[in-house]
Amino acid sequence: MPKRSLVSVVEDDQFFRESMRRLMRSLGYRVEAFASAADFLVSPRLGETACLIADVNMPAMTGVELYRHLIDSSHAIPTILVTAYPNDVDRIRALTDGVVCYLRKPVNEQQLKRCLHATLTSGE
Repeated sequence: MPKRSLVSVVEDDQFFRESMRRLMRSLGYRVEAFASAADFLVSPRLGETACLIADVNMPAMTGVELYRHLIDSSHAIPTILVTAYPNDVDRIRALTDGVVCYLRKPVNEQQLKRCLHATLTSGE
């Protein structure tokens, strides 16, 4: 996929959401950011999202639940999960379910770049 593919960020923490938006733009990606999974799911951007970056721990619907909901509703989107509270059980389960990367906050930029590359070229 071209580098101008849309990256959607779903993150309840405004500071992290805005910093991810700025980082994605600085890397040359189109980006939309959403404060909740519900906001993303009703967005017209859902269908054009080439990569989803979602926080694991959000109220109402977690990043893992969002990923599973997308799979169950035939909207599979390559997904990168981020969390401030990583644990091996969740990481292994998410990666087994098909999540591309499971990253710890604060996110390492080089690691994120590798994940974005893997995510955006997975369909090629």
